[in-house]
Amino acid sequence: MDNSVVINQVLILFLIIAIGFIARKKDIITATGGADLTRLLLYVTSPLTIFTSFQLEYSRSMLLGAGQVFAFAVAIHLFALLIGLTIFNRYPEPVKRVLRFTTIFSNCGFMGFPLLQSIYGKSGVFYGSFYVMVFNLFIWTVGIRIFTGKQGPWQKVVANPNIIAVGLGLVTFLLPLKLPVPLYTAMETVASMNTPLSMFLVGATLTEVKPRELFSGGAVYYGSVVRLLLMPFLALLATSLLNFPPLLKGVCVLITATPAAALTTPFAAKHNGDIHLSSRLILLSTVLSVITLPFFVFLLSR
Repeated sequence: MDNSVVINQVLILFLIIAIGFIARKKDIITATGGADLTRLLLYVTSPLTIFTSFQLEYSRSMLLGAGQVFAFAVAIHLFALLIGLTIFNRYPEPVKRVLRFTTIFSNCGFMGFPLLQSIYGKSGVFYGSFYVMVFNLFIWTVGIRIFTGKQGPWQKVVANPNIIAVGLGLVTFLLPLKLPVPLYTAMETVASMNTPLSMFLVGATLTEVKPRELFSGGAVYYGSVVRLLLMPFLALLATSLLNFPPLLKGVCVLITATPAAALTTPFAAKHNGDIHLSSRLILLSTVLSVITLPFFVFLLSR
């Protein structure tokens, strides 16, 4: 297992954050422009990322394994929700929302897929996509509820472009249906903007945080420990007790061990969360993941 892949992904994230930081500092992007980019991220690039991830070759045996990953992902997201509702109650509401959100949602796409591909090849990416599917189902339902305090009309949930992308993507996988090459390439090209855009917005938001406040306060460390250590340890314990095959076990543990979701800051900005804490938590958890991710790779290799 090559730990350099983990380090490279972390460095890429930091460089994109730095670009966003500089662009906002230089007023290349304004506050209004940042709001427009947030909407682009949530309603265009994210749905296309979800949909294109289902353009995979159908296999019954792989589908059975994918079912195990799917069930695990549902269970770990529900358990993380329970943990988040229990351990953060002493914090103010805007802080609680961010901490609960990052406990449940990891950066499983950008950080997870390259890591899984480097270790397990295409099979790792295939199984990981079913974890990411659950992630998307939860983030556009439970995630919104965490920040707004209400579910809202189910019609709006079902009509959400990201939920529609999950449904259409699953249909194309099961039938199976493959998109024409020009159409798929166009969608994939736009979808590739998703993570850079997310990190860019994190960097832009960090310009509003004073340097001495960047790593101040216990909440940012508390949230990072829960995200990077507690959740993957629970994943390791669960998959060991359930006797998951090594490949599925590795996929479930490593994708759970990724840092806080890049979408945390756009969600906090849109739904009155603590955007300064969210940006700091993404940054700190990403920094620390350069240590924690190789640690879990080491545990799995033994």
